[in-house]
Amino acid sequence: MFAKCLENVRNTEPVIHNITNYVTVNDVANVILACGGSPIMSDEAEDIEDITSVCGGLHINIGTLHKTGIEGMFRAGRRANALGHPVLLDPVGAGASALRTDTALSLMNELRLCAVRGNISEIRTLAKGSGTTRGVDADAADAVTEDSLDKAVEFVRRFSRQAGCIIAVTGSIDLISDGARCYVIRNGRPEMRKVTGTGCQLSGIMTAYLTANPDHPLEAAAAAACVMGLAGEIAWDRMQDGDGNAAYRNRIIDAVYNMTGEELEKGAKYELR
Repeated sequence: MFAKCLENVRNTEPVIHNITNYVTVNDVANVILACGGSPIMSDEAEDIEDITSVCGGLHINIGTLHKTGIEGMFRAGRRANALGHPVLLDPVGAGASALRTDTALSLMNELRLCAVRGNISEIRTLAKGSGTTRGVDADAADAVTEDSLDKAVEFVRRFSRQAGCIIAVTGSIDLISDGARCYVIRNGRPEMRKVTGTGCQLSGIMTAYLTANPDHPLEAAAAAACVMGLAGEIAWDRMQDGDGNAAYRNRIIDAVYNMTGEELEKGAKYELR
């Protein structure tokens, strides 16, 4: 099924509207191109409804908030909802400030989301309505480990049912649930944390996969997580003496670009609970 999800992205070349942060916007655009999609970036409120109308999916990332950008997020989200397009929210840093937390909660409450993807601290913040995170990174106390896995799976399932959309918690172990089932994914490398924006890139890829696979959203979201994690593994294996995190970033994008369905099916490490 994951190979089919990958092939559908490559065959349909979904156009994805990204309202994303200026720290990672270039990498998000490139990784969407690498996976087979076509990115458009716009956060201008007067421009955004027209842009959303010509796209197939919408990716909202709150990493660098500003007032006009927030207005644009709601305008684009409402337009995408009216058109029946999938909308993914990446609540970067929810819990780090009142503005981020309140904006993410309002987006969840006022828009019909297909998926929310974040780290465990961000997702816990949304589930509780408040919280704290260490900047935009997950708090170590929240980390999903083998010891806490059963409780974490149940939490993600429960919040997915509550939110009415797919919840994707990504980190050293990824948990992706539609409220009934939960994929537990163990792809990736710890060194990916040294590259700014791998989570943002995953949100872009996941939006493309959701857009190209409308009949199988859970499998599409899980396939996207496996693609990104496996790309991190492949890229690390190709590192050479003298390479650092900049080279690693490029190798990750290259690995996404070159990944085949067969390679994905062989390398995906997951269980379904």
